[in-house]
Amino acid sequence: MNLYIETENGVVKNHPAFEENLIQAFGEIPERWESFIRVQRPTLGVYEVLESEDSTYEKVNGTWTDVWHIRNMTEQEKTAKQQEVIASFNNREYASNWSAWTLNEDTCTMQPPIPRPTEGIDIRWCGADNNWKEVPTRQEGQVKFDFIAWKWVAL
Repeated sequence: MNLYIETENGVVKNHPAFEENLIQAFGEIPERWESFIRVQRPTLGVYEVLESEDSTYEKVNGTWTDVWHIRNMTEQEKTAKQQEVIASFNNREYASNWSAWTLNEDTCTMQPPIPRPTEGIDIRWCGADNNWKEVPTRQEGQVKFDFIAWKWVAL
């Protein structure tokens, strides 16, 4: 699935086209069409943003390709993102149960003071004990877990 892009005087004219479509339309790859490599949108780091939602077409090492322009967040943007994560975390039901959790600035996620154990069927954070604790067996029917009473309650 080779791609080509039309150029004129070293400037891109349109969007990339499949080689098969060009051959079907022109019988060959026209001279003004140059090889193109599609590059998918990158996964951004925690504190990175795209300059634009669209890539630009640029010639890199002799081949046309998608170029995604990424920049690091400003200190203001970084602080706003961190505050948004904290506010969202603190606005949940039973938020007081997780009051000991803090923001990990490297990952921009809220984390417990004690890592979650790997064993146990259903372990959740118990704010009253500031530790992980096994949850009682779930009751039948429509229930939700009450973190204050540490039991399942009917809805």
